[in-house]
Amino acid sequence: MSTTKSFPQFIEKLATRLKKPLPGETAHQVMEALSASWLSSEPSESTRRSAVLILLYPHENEIYFPLILRSSYRGLHSGQMAFAGGKYEQSDGDLISTALREAQEEIGLDPAGVKILGVLTEIFIFPSDFLVLPVIGYCASRPTFLPNEREVEAIFETPLSYFSKPGIVGCSEIQIPGELVLTPHYKVEGHKVWGATAKMIHELLLILGE
Repeated sequence: MSTTKSFPQFIEKLATRLKKPLPGETAHQVMEALSASWLSSEPSESTRRSAVLILLYPHENEIYFPLILRSSYRGLHSGQMAFAGGKYEQSDGDLISTALREAQEEIGLDPAGVKILGVLTEIFIFPSDFLVLPVIGYCASRPTFLPNEREVEAIFETPLSYFSKPGIVGCSEIQIPGELVLTPHYKVEGHKVWGATAKMIHELLLILGE
């Protein structure tokens, strides 16, 4: 799709596109669960804000971003594939700062080396009652990652072009606390990327025309 040499042009194109109307729900619907109790749910006054960082960088003549496998714990997102991120704290000031802080805490990313391009459409996650803002950033070269062993079981550096390949989208039942969800998902190194993370990836692909 893109090479390291064309990375600046790729970034310029993406920055321009992010200033235009986003595909939003149209993109999200493609990766929406087919059966789940929360499909018509909306955020409420008690809904918490959060943010994740989609970090793009050149590596091996490709454009990559890191996905994390969350550690197992007593929680709704235990053991799930995701982007680094978490809930907003008042000390953050804004959600972009939240995304950068969480990426530093979870994958050891130095915020000073990240430039922000823009954001994707917010996504409401009903089971955990979070409204999530996907923040798009980039590094000019491949960063060094250091996973937080308490929160992150593994980091998967994944080429963006991988998600345009045929045969990587499946559909299966996934067990979450209290519910069995039938949902489409991306298949990444033996793991399933579904829910809000899959929706973010698909919206990014649509923006890029992939």
